[in-house]
Amino acid sequence: MSLREQLCEYGRRAVELGLVIGTSGNLSVRQGDLVAVTPSGVALDRLTPELCPIVDVDGYLVEGDQQPSSETPMHLAVYRTTSAQAVVHTHSVFGTVVATTLPELPPVHYNALLLGGTVKVAEYATYGTPELAANVRRAMAGKQAALLANHGGVTIGATLEQAFEATRLLEWLCEVYVRGLSVGTPTILSDDQLTAVVDRSLNPPSFPRRTA
Repeated sequence: MSLREQLCEYGRRAVELGLVIGTSGNLSVRQGDLVAVTPSGVALDRLTPELCPIVDVDGYLVEGDQQPSSETPMHLAVYRTTSAQAVVHTHSVFGTVVATTLPELPPVHYNALLLGGTVKVAEYATYGTPELAANVRRAMAGKQAALLANHGGVTIGATLEQAFEATRLLEWLCEVYVRGLSVGTPTILSDDQLTAVVDRSLNPPSFPRRTA
């Protein structure tokens, strides 16, 4: 499947799962020094491969008639400072709720470790600006995800599938935390508890085989 075809597939999935609305949200996937990105002003469930432009890592349009997403500078900033090969940016409901009310998403479940632990909320800046790109880059340091104040969320991965699954996990963690707040005060996992989870994953139990 080509890079552009991947954008179309995961763009449709983002809409189906309610992670974006209207023409919001954008995705990109990198191959070498080239980046395929979703176009500006096109709903993600209406994408076709030929609509998806290709830029280089310096932001120059290489191929395509459509303008790249206005958030392309953010995507490129992430590529320049991480090993990511794909970026997913959404305006999901629970992620945006957390991003408008809290400075960070604490680890309320051990699966937060898959995103790097506590998810930071990048300081607000106007969409599509170098300021927002810089803020996201700082919040993303050492992480697989960040939230954007009063905006949404962004995740990265070695593939577009990984980045998309990270987006799904981020939204799930945000929903758990928000719903937990409606019941009481969510319990936050301590550093020791998270370390124990890491140790457990590195040293899984061994089950003896039954013999006849």
